[in-house]
Amino acid sequence: MKNFLFDFIVDKPSKTVFVNREFDADLSLVWDAFTTKEILDQWWAPKPFASRTKVMNFEVGGRRFYAMVSPEGNEHWAIQKYTSISPKTNFKMLNAFADADENPQLPGSDWDFNFSEENGTTKVSIIIKNDSLERMEKMIEMGFQSGFTMTLNYLDSVLETLAKK
Repeated sequence: MKNFLFDFIVDKPSKTVFVNREFDADLSLVWDAFTTKEILDQWWAPKPFASRTKVMNFEVGGRRFYAMVSPEGNEHWAIQKYTSISPKTNFKMLNAFADADENPQLPGSDWDFNFSEENGTTKVSIIIKNDSLERMEKMIEMGFQSGFTMTLNYLDSVLETLAKK
């Protein structure tokens, strides 16, 4: 079995998190997993939470408004505003926590997703720049690294299932 790249680097001086992850799936499938509401809701939350998208319009100026829902039904809302899209290679978004009425809790963070494929393996490189060190430290304290690691690992099984269809 091939060992796939997975890096998670926190750089406090630049208030930036770098995530590099390879997937055993073709580029278009991985792109769809990050940009399609129905697929995102299958994996974009660490278990036992579930992702539930209320609104998603994947286009420049569009947004995704969603909740991570706990097994008890508690909702933790977030909004992602898409600022740049280059199909199948890159998209950028502003990500912020929000309340149930879609009011963002600023400051947020800027996410930059880069996609590339080589020999059937797709690499996703994510750069997360935080507007404040305090916000980044709060994210890390809330378990972002372990939660996002779990989420990306779960995406592997979702991709495997989708590839069989």
